[in-house]
Amino acid sequence: MAEYNLDVTTGGMQHAGTWDNIYVTLFGTEGQSERTELDNFGPDFRAGTTGTYTLKTSSSLGKLLLVKVEKDPFLFSQDDEWYFSKLLVKTPEGDAILFPCYRWISRGEMVELRGGKAMKVFEEDHPLLIDHRKKELILSKSTYQWKIMAEGLPHINHCDNASELPAEIRFSKTKATELDYTKRKIGIELKLKRLIGSAEKWERIEDMKKIFWWKKTATSEYVAEHWKEDDFYGSQFLNAINPNVIKRCSELPPNFPVTEEMVKPFLEEGSSLQKEMEKGKIFLYDQKKMDGLPPRAHNGEPLTVTAGLCLFYTNLENKLMPIAIQLHQQPSEQNPIFVPSDSETDWLLAKMFIKNADSMDHQAVHHLMNTHFLAEVYTVAALRSFPVIHPLYKMLFPHFRDTLYINTIGRTSLFGPDGAFSKSSLGYDGLQELMRRALSKTTYSSHCLPENIKARGLESIPNFYYRDDGLRLWNIINSFVRAVVEYYYASDSEVCKDTELQEWICEIFTHGFLGNKASGFPTGFRTVEEVIKFITVVIFTVTAQHAAVNGGQFDYYSWVPNCSLLLLKPPPTTKGQSSMNTILETLPDVGETVSFIGMARLLSETYTDVVPMGIYPEDRFDEPAPKQMIKEFQAELSFLSEEITNRNSQLEVPYTYLNPAEIENSVAI
Repeated sequence: MAEYNLDVTTGGMQHAGTWDNIYVTLFGTEGQSERTELDNFGPDFRAGTTGTYTLKTSSSLGKLLLVKVEKDPFLFSQDDEWYFSKLLVKTPEGDAILFPCYRWISRGEMVELRGGKAMKVFEEDHPLLIDHRKKELILSKSTYQWKIMAEGLPHINHCDNASELPAEIRFSKTKATELDYTKRKIGIELKLKRLIGSAEKWERIEDMKKIFWWKKTATSEYVAEHWKEDDFYGSQFLNAINPNVIKRCSELPPNFPVTEEMVKPFLEEGSSLQKEMEKGKIFLYDQKKMDGLPPRAHNGEPLTVTAGLCLFYTNLENKLMPIAIQLHQQPSEQNPIFVPSDSETDWLLAKMFIKNADSMDHQAVHHLMNTHFLAEVYTVAALRSFPVIHPLYKMLFPHFRDTLYINTIGRTSLFGPDGAFSKSSLGYDGLQELMRRALSKTTYSSHCLPENIKARGLESIPNFYYRDDGLRLWNIINSFVRAVVEYYYASDSEVCKDTELQEWICEIFTHGFLGNKASGFPTGFRTVEEVIKFITVVIFTVTAQHAAVNGGQFDYYSWVPNCSLLLLKPPPTTKGQSSMNTILETLPDVGETVSFIGMARLLSETYTDVVPMGIYPEDRFDEPAPKQMIKEFQAELSFLSEEITNRNSQLEVPYTYLNPAEIENSVAI
């Protein structure tokens, strides 16, 4: 007679428990056990509990291979799903083997679990496990399928409605309830103030401060007070929500004819534009990819979208200052170059149109496409290519939590034809075309932060906290990824032999980057180093990069004059004709304004079941080594968090978005 002790853990979330009957069958190299009901005295599978059970067999089953778990109805119980976290089996030989599950089990459903050491496909040597692996991937490929959202854009999961997604990758009931409550709370507050749907124009800019009484942040308050100031305007291109757009300028573009006389008053006394470029103190914002994009119509008339250029200068106080703005790509008499010595409202309007283009580029390209949509590609490809026993599934899955769900609901409420972003100056069709253009030109190196910073010549620009914190995070992630990957892949030949790994990157290249070899994204992996680099990109993108472009939305978008997705009047074509009334007429009306701010507030909320970066709440690894690597990863993140907190205490406008304590472990909102 042989005894197996089973520790069965039920998830701690709401409604995770069950009254149904649970049966277990063990499969080993020497045979299988009888189908055994797990039944102790009293209720067995309550939320957040672990029950211990004994399963007896006539003799040892040898090396354990699989565990089958079945859920059958108990009398007249009404519950349907049970969240089964994990099973720990202690064998007669003294081994303790972990069988992770972490999914909802429906009534009448059966699951077969793999346990023990993470295994790559070429390491499998038992027919039962080889067959199980194949069947698991066949099921995964039918569950997670690709769909084309629009030509020229990354492909998406095939579900039209988030309710069609498997339960374990949907929002928790708690988070779904909180999100719905936040939406209703925002709507009620705005309805009480009679702001939703109002077509009235703002009579005074100060009236916008009354939109939300209860929701304010220190940064949002600062933005509302300082939005007109040039040094604060410049700082936003480094440390606000779109820090990946400016680059060092060593030579002016031929279509941006800024002269010495125009900018000399704003440079160091006795210097020149050429000298400052040679010193590396001149920087350029060039939105040429937006040139010629069709804007949407507003009240029957097409809006104006400016594909502008802005020149910046790092002054003696190490502040990044805008010194020249041209609002369209082709210079002409009707497209003057604005400078800080122009009238206050002319200069303010010029800066607002640059930020209007930048905000649409931010939301469509740097936020939606480069984090949300690519995270979805990485996720679907992983779910289709890796069985749960694969080491890279175990490492990556926590970084894909909630991504498919938030993207699926967001395609209707935010990015759909009637979503919030469709009310921007470009509208739904224009934003899609902007993303198409951006994806067709994207490069692998632009997604690798160290290469990105170097290519843009921003290694030494002062007060660039996104760069400083981002590079530290990149290195910490890279060290963690290197430790895990090198532990599981002893040589380049093992990388080449891993057909599941090769399928993952092939699906990403095909469905994410649409087979564009000019992008430089890998089509396959030949070396361990290539795997380490790419997984670093993936984890950095879904944690740090998403936090950098998402976390500050309320801070910077809640004061619409600072950063508006919609401007209603064309920009000035001659100088000296504008007034503060022109600015009020150019800004969105009351209803449009509150719709953008409500969106920013919703996306910036923190929900109770948030998982911070580096936290792996699911016990998926059975080996001590990767568990220790995770602990070391967490310690490095904690140390960096303390350093960033200390630095921020000295800053007038703290940069918090890349503090690991503030970063979520996945694209989950």
